[in-house]
This record gives sequence, C-alpha cells and structure tokens, in this order.
Amino acid sequence: MAVDNNKLTALDVMRDAPVIPVIVLNDVKDAIPLARALVAGGIRMLEVTLRTPQALQCIEAIAKEVPEAVAGAGTIRSAADAQASALAGAKFGVSPGYTRAVGKACHDLGLPLLPGVATGSEIMTAQEDGYTQLKFFPALQAGGLPMLKAWQGPFGDVTFCPTGGIHAGNAAEFLALSNVACVGGSWIVPTDAIRDGDWARIEQLARAASQLSR
Repeated sequence: MAVDNNKLTALDVMRDAPVIPVIVLNDVKDAIPLARALVAGGIRMLEVTLRTPQALQCIEAIAKEVPEAVAGAGTIRSAADAQASALAGAKFGVSPGYTRAVGKACHDLGLPLLPGVATGSEIMTAQEDGYTQLKFFPALQAGGLPMLKAWQGPFGDVTFCPTGGIHAGNAAEFLALSNVACVGGSWIVPTDAIRDGDWARIEQLARAASQLSR
C-alpha cells in the first residue's frame, strides 16, 4: 500500500502490515541492515524503542539510509521524548501509556501517535484528545482477547494495536478481532538474531508476519 510518509496518520501506520516490530537496538551499526531485512520481508513501519542510549541515532540512521522504511519511536514517555524523536526523523510515535502532555506534544509536532492504554478510563481520556487508534499494552497482562472483545461494545469506534505478550502462536487470534488493525511484537526481531547479524532469519520472520491474515 502506497503511503505518503509526510502525511502519515496513525491509521496508516496500523494498516500497513499486520505486525509492527518492537525493536530494541544496542548498536547503531545494526540499525540499517535490520531495517533493510524487515522491509525485504514486507514490514515497513518500524518501532525503534527509546530503551537504549543509541535509539535516537538508530532512528536517524534508518530515516536517512533506508527511505523505503518508516522509522518510528517507541517508549515515548514525555514531550521531550517526542521532540527528540521527531528531530531524529521519526515519522510516528508509540507510547506505553497516555498523558495529555505526550498527546499534545505529538499533536503539535504533527507526529502520529499510538498511545498506550490498558483501561476504559485511559481510552476515554485519549479519545477526548482526539486519539482513536490506540495501543493496548501490556495486552496479555491487561486482559488479552477477552478485554478486547469486551471493549467492542462501548468503544466500537476505537481501533487497537495489542502489544505485550503477542507472538507468532497467538497473533492470528488477535488479528481476527474486528477492533484490531495490527499487533506489536518483538518475535520478528529476536535479540540473538540481531546480535549475530542474522538478517536472513529476520527477513524470513518478517515475511511470515506480513502474510498473517486480518
């Protein structure tokens, strides 16, 4: 699906592929080959989490050197995180929870955001601020499939990306739900594969993920 990366919406991010990889990078040299392997496997929306000191440099490297990928920033917890991510070249953001400060910062920056929610009150707060594409996190620990099914009634206008505890064995169950557009997961970017530079394995995992039905 052709998407203008400069006019990206949160829904574009969610609909591009069935899975958004949750990426943790400890070395900038891994960023470009990893991004290329994921793109080759059909995954373009890449959530690089701000969990390591190198994360912003990795986002910048992907944004500059792998134009067919769409670099995003995960683990945005403050307005400063959002600003730094946008400056590094991130085209979307993902947060583990939601605060109005983060929501406003991303809105002001024009940075599409998938805010993290785990309760009905958090969904309502995010909706009040104009967010209807949300990350359900931590999905398994916060109620999993039964919770998403329960939310279909009162929050029928909300689309979710469940993340946390999602893997190749249960992703299809989540994707089958009408209020789930995609899932987030780290199983397509295994730590050992990144460490070993096994980009062929990552490409294979990405290809399998990109072909999941939804």
